[in-house]
Amino acid sequence: MRVKVDPEKCIGCQMCVQVAPDLFEMKEDKAEAKVEEVPEDKQDECKQAAEQCPVDAIPIEE
Repeated sequence: MRVKVDPEKCIGCQMCVQVAPDLFEMKEDKAEAKVEEVPEDKQDECKQAAEQCPVDAIPIEE
């Protein structure tokens, strides 16, 4: 599974960082993925973060 954050959509709410701090971090006022390839044991966390994003800024590729 691959993940990224769309900087054009991100509003900096930090929801993804709260849900999955191992996978996402804040850079200035936008979230960024810490990893491109999500480890298998973190995939559920990643999906939850994407679902919680209020602006759908976290596309996931299976």
